[in-house]
Amino acid sequence: MKLNDIMQEQGAVAVVEAALREDIGNGDVTTLALVNPAIIATGEILAREACVVAGGSVACKVLEVVDPELTAIVLVPDGGVVAAGDAIISIRGSAASILTAERTALNFMQRMCGIATLTRQFVDAVRPFGTLILDTRKTTPNLRAFEKYAVLCGGGTNHRFGLYDRVLVKDNHRQLWQGGDPDRLDLAVAAARQAFPGLMVEMEVESLAECRSALRAAPEWIMLDNMSCEMMRECVAICRGVSRTEASGGITLDQARAVAETGVDAISLGCLTHSAAAVDLALDWSIV
Repeated sequence: MKLNDIMQEQGAVAVVEAALREDIGNGDVTTLALVNPAIIATGEILAREACVVAGGSVACKVLEVVDPELTAIVLVPDGGVVAAGDAIISIRGSAASILTAERTALNFMQRMCGIATLTRQFVDAVRPFGTLILDTRKTTPNLRAFEKYAVLCGGGTNHRFGLYDRVLVKDNHRQLWQGGDPDRLDLAVAAARQAFPGLMVEMEVESLAECRSALRAAPEWIMLDNMSCEMMRECVAICRGVSRTEASGGITLDQARAVAETGVDAISLGCLTHSAAAVDLALDWSIV
């Protein structure tokens, strides 16, 4: 998935425009009052701490929407690693336009760099085992495209984008489906396949018995929810060659390696997008 594709397919350009309307409203009154629009400046978006870069293209889109005459050059591409003090983007143009665009551009990038950096930490922790690090739908409303793209920049893998592109049967669905008999999860898988034959089906299970029940219908994925590593290892053994396995349920960075050692194919983590700390970035600039 490329950001340009996301920008087109998910209406992300409209999100940038909405963010600017939220910040600028009827006008950047301080800049309009005090800054001559003819003043030309150069600037750089700098990292104040080490991080994985994400969102450079989004920041450039912000600058372009504010003032098409601004020139922005990406010095470190998305997915690159920078140290404190490194420049990520250089900018030249109207000082007034740069001032108006600055906060919105930084807000997008700081959030996305934080997600990419946390994702990379998890990816590095499980790298010896080839375990996929997956995101979830626990994203900021209307920013999902950007946040899932940031996960890719960190080396992670996107799970389903929304409720429409994979059948994922969780505990609440099971309770509402024909009484939720845990011994007949295979029937739920079959019903989902019949309703949406072109989509992958994933079943959440909480025990070895439920895992066996689901496996009779061979769903593409089985989610092992809040299991001990010992139980996960048993489930992985019986799923091998039939269904891929995804560990889920509040897994921390300290626990990731032990979970990967069970042999699961993937670990899904809501924290990547709901708890990543924003990276400290700044825009330093000077008048030409």
